[in-house]
Order: sequence, then C-alpha cells, then structure tokens
Amino acid sequence: MKNTLIFFISLLFLASCKNNDKNVPSKIENTVSADSARAIAKEAWIYGFSVFYNYKSQSIYALNKDRAEYAGGFNRFKHYSTSFTASDSTVVTPNNDTPYSWAILDLSDEPMILEVPEIEDDRYYVMQLVDLYTFNFDYIGSRATGNKAGKYLIAGPDWEGSVPEEINKAFTSETNLVTILGRTEMDDPSESALIEEIQKGYKLIPLHEYTQTEPPKNKTYNLPLPVWNEADYTSLEFINVLNALLQYVKVDESEVDLYKRFAKIGLVPGQKFDKSEYSEEVLAGIKAGITDGEKALKENSDKTTSSLHLFGSRKELGNNYLARATAAAMGLFGNTKEEAVYVGTMFDNEGKDLIGSNKYILHFKKEELPTVDFFWSLTMYNLPKRGLVANPIDRYSIGDRTKGLKYEDNGDLIIYLQSESPGKGKESNWLPTPKEGGFNIIVRMYGPGEEITSGNWKMPMPTLVK
Repeated sequence: MKNTLIFFISLLFLASCKNNDKNVPSKIENTVSADSARAIAKEAWIYGFSVFYNYKSQSIYALNKDRAEYAGGFNRFKHYSTSFTASDSTVVTPNNDTPYSWAILDLSDEPMILEVPEIEDDRYYVMQLVDLYTFNFDYIGSRATGNKAGKYLIAGPDWEGSVPEEINKAFTSETNLVTILGRTEMDDPSESALIEEIQKGYKLIPLHEYTQTEPPKNKTYNLPLPVWNEADYTSLEFINVLNALLQYVKVDESEVDLYKRFAKIGLVPGQKFDKSEYSEEVLAGIKAGITDGEKALKENSDKTTSSLHLFGSRKELGNNYLARATAAAMGLFGNTKEEAVYVGTMFDNEGKDLIGSNKYILHFKKEELPTVDFFWSLTMYNLPKRGLVANPIDRYSIGDRTKGLKYEDNGDLIIYLQSESPGKGKESNWLPTPKEGGFNIIVRMYGPGEEITSGNWKMPMPTLVK
C-alpha cells in the first residue's frame, strides 16, 4: 500500500436467538444470480472487514489462552506498563507513546462498571470505547472527562436497567462486544513502576457485583464465536465468520435493506452458511466479489494519507463502509480527530519511496511544529509489516517529550532518519530506520489544535541526503 498510517452493524439475537425485527431476514435466501452475488459479496466483504480484524485482537485478549496477551477472559484488563517494542506484533502500527490497557467486554448479559483513579493533571490518559464495527462510540479520559477519579457504566444495545446514582456517566454501545483501549502517557521508560501503579486503579466490575444483586441469566447464541483464522477472510468462510460475529450487534435502522441483500448470499447472523445450497456459478460470483472488495480496499488505502475522517462514531462517519475498512486495514483503533490525529507518509519530498538504506532529514520549521494540548510524537514503522523497527538505541518514536531533543536557534526542529548514527551531537534527534526495505513514519498529535483537526496543518516531507 502507498501512504500508510498508524493506522458490523447487524442483528442482535435474544436468548432464544430468534430475531424479533420482522424487517430483518432470519433465514438464508439462495435465489440470486452470479452477477448479483458478486456485487453483494463485494459489499459484504468490505462491510465486514473491520469487524473481522477487530475480532482478531478481541480473540487474542479474551479467548486465546495460548497467547501471552491473554487477559483471562472477557471483562478483564490486560495492562502493559512498558511501551511496545520491535518484538510486539499483536497490533499493526502500534502506539509507542502510551502503554496500553486492553479489555474486551461482552455486554450480552449485563453492563460493566469502569472505575478510574485520579491521575496527576499533567499526565494524559484515555479510555477509548470501541464497538465491534470499530466505531469509537465514546471516550473517558483527560480530554473527555478530566483526570479526576470516576465511575462509568458501559451497556450493550438492549439493556434497559437503571443507572446507579453515583455513576458519573453511562455509555451505550450498539454492539455487545466492546474493546476498551486504555492509554496512559509515559514520558520516560523509567516511569514503568509509576504507570503500573496507575493501571492498578483501572477496574472493571459487573453491574450485579457492583450493586450486590443477583447475577442475570446468561444469554446464548446459535453460533459459537469463531477461532480467528486470517485465511477465512479470503474465502467463502468469511460469511460464516460474520454470521457468528454479527449475532453480537444490533441492526441499525439505516441498514435493514442492506441485511436483506446480504441474506441472498447466506449472510444471516446466527445461521450457518452452507455452500451446497448454491450453484457453482453463484459461488464463483461470491469469490469474485471477495477479489473485487480486496481491490477496492487497496486502491482506497493507497490514496489515504490522513486519519482525519477515518475514525469516529457512527454519527460522525455514517455508513461509509469502505472508509471504515480502510481505517482497519491501515491501523486499527485510531482515535477520533478531537482526541488525536495521525498523519503519515511512506514517500519523500520528491514522491519516492522511503528506503532504509538511504539517509533523510525531516525539517520542521518553527511554524510547522504541531500545536497540541497534550503532546506529539513521530514513530517509525517497517514495511510491509508496519511494525516497530529494531535499532541499537531502542528508540521507536521521537517527539516533544524526548529528553535532550535539540532545536535550532530559530526554533526549527531537524530529525535524522537513517539506520546508522548521524554522528556526535545529532543522536538526540535521531529516529532510526530499518537497515533495508521500505518504511513509513507517522506523526501522532494528542489534543490537536483547530489547525490540525480542520486539515489545514501539513506535515513536512523527508528530504533525501545526497
């Protein structure tokens, strides 16, 4: 892909797994032409892409006991008190500024209470609430709710109970599977113990435990959650995967007709897709639709250079499924622009690929430096894996909090992008590149100013040192 950044709405089955919405199909329709199947499959593949790759991290943290990242199940935090390094591969284009706190919620039975401690005023933290579609449906943290201690209720789409009086705010997700992605600012690796202490104050409590009442009856679903397998999404199996995952979401009114179309190729939440019910021509059409979807996603990703309009709530993003898929492909769990903006490039100022064997400088004029409420950073990623780059000084990002960063006398900032040391007196401003192969860089700006959120701010491009 070219410019790389750090970067389903459906049916909720009740305990009996029967859908009470007569407008939404509850059975598979198999009367469809090969051409129609191709068009529907392309649309469905793009629609479900973000759900599938969101579920990758959800399954790792909540279901896969063999993974080091396993949190112990749903509704439990997995904290990291150190920043990501080159050895981490769970997330593409990972954030190296703020150690993560992950939790995957299953709100099918009842809401969860999230408690956060009071955090020092000059330390940024955020709890990003992400539904199964990857919509950022709300925020808790420095920008949204402040740094005081608080208690917050997070509920699924069908919960109708009462909110305890002492709860600061209640949030409702339109999906029962929710990712909480917490970030806590770390200004220096030596702060690991401090970060760990802060994270101990992030607590998840089931509502019935919080209110000391009887636990609710467990909801059941027709299909079990799938074992995540990346190859499934390039085959007909993508339909079965979505049929299982989309049981956990509630269909939006704007998508009733969409689900009627999906049913024509067997995509019905809670129902098993049986390819034997379709002709070879129709199955070939579905496979061609997958290829069409992959092509459309790549083309859109290739021309996308900013996160400004990729991440947000359903209200903010609407039903632009290609943009949603692009966001997931280029960097899952990006923030809404008011929280943070990411801008990146894999090209130099002449439009040529950034290559690790070359040397570059990135020159910010004083007036080009990002204006932010919290902080900004520049992170290096290898291509095509989009992981952090192993290097001799273990530096993966650089920014306004980097100790010893040197500015020019006129306030400009020069950053050296190369695999080997730029020499004595310059290492403070060195962001190491891979020794060979392509790379991209991403600027993350937390609490961005209006010039950034409006799209007027432009990132300077790296210049090749000849």
